[in-house]
Amino acid sequence: MTESGQQWLRQDDQEATRASFPELFFDLVFVFALIQLSETLAADFTFGIAAETLLFIFALWWVWIHTTWITNLLNTEITPVRLLLFAMMFLGIVLAITLPRAFTDMGLAFALAYSAMQLGRSLFALYAFRQAGDAGSFMSLLRITVWLFLSSVLWIAGGVSEPRLRVILWIAALAIEYIGPVLRYWLPRLGPSPQETLDISGEHLAERCALFVIIALGETIITTGKNASGHLEIEATSLVLLCAFLSTVLMWWIYFHDGQERAADKAEETAEPQIIAQQLFTYGHLPIVAGIILTAVGEDFSLSHPEETGSYSHALALLGGPILFLGGTALMKTMASRYVPYSHVTGIILLVACFLLVPFIANFLTQVLASTILLVVALWEYVALKRFRRAAA
Repeated sequence: MTESGQQWLRQDDQEATRASFPELFFDLVFVFALIQLSETLAADFTFGIAAETLLFIFALWWVWIHTTWITNLLNTEITPVRLLLFAMMFLGIVLAITLPRAFTDMGLAFALAYSAMQLGRSLFALYAFRQAGDAGSFMSLLRITVWLFLSSVLWIAGGVSEPRLRVILWIAALAIEYIGPVLRYWLPRLGPSPQETLDISGEHLAERCALFVIIALGETIITTGKNASGHLEIEATSLVLLCAFLSTVLMWWIYFHDGQERAADKAEETAEPQIIAQQLFTYGHLPIVAGIILTAVGEDFSLSHPEETGSYSHALALLGGPILFLGGTALMKTMASRYVPYSHVTGIILLVACFLLVPFIANFLTQVLASTILLVVALWEYVALKRFRRAAA
């Protein structure tokens, strides 16, 4: 590897494991995208719309996490990589703008923006690794690029199809992208990519995913505050706002108090960083982020329809969001430490049981129940960890 080629790769020092300013700047696009996503879902929440929105969550997460893997490998302080991120930002804005109408008249624009982000980034990485003389990473990225090309064909075909066929084609495209890492991007004649080919930094990936969780939580605060300001005349608004803010703080606490640090340590200390990073971050963080987004939508319902009762579609967000979040954090903590957080499991059971009460209570009471259960989970885990550390000492 030549000295000039070495500059393309992330440097192997403590400072390089931190998220860089270009990466943080790139993340701003996803604040807008998540707001667009939650507002679209809250505007007309049906089971059909929820399924479509789930597809968008999968797509947004996948384009972000793939970009994070590339910036984990490349030096974001050099001009070409920064320009890549700026181009990705513009395409991300187009993606977010077209998202609410992706299943009507802007399907092709959405598909082209998404495909350009995925393929453009991968082609750039191929060039970068060729310049760096890293043959192993180059071949791994070549396999990934071929898989993304196949999925892009389905994305674009769906963009020009009628809505029902569009859903099928886009689900197939996402299936190709999500199955790819599991099959190690197998290709005819080339076979699967060798394990642990990419020289990743587990600490960097852990920090980047933690920052995305903060972005999702920040989007929750923004949408909740915006919706609360539009419903000040409703008596229950103050209570719902308090519970919504409490839920956001508790989700932050449950994720960061113990789990995030354990995940970072696991990713950094393991002998198989690429495999562990895929488990903990690429797949493991998806339900966490989806749960936070769905919780924000539920809080919107409890603010705009506080007295409405018997709405299972609203309850799906109010209770389903925390269920997804707790399930994701429980999975992350279990994989990171082989310790099953029984507080999270109990919280999930209690939240599921709350569905039995939905026909008899108003939305704002469902919000209160969800926030109370999150509080119980956080306190239980805090006390349990404190006792465990005291006993270990």
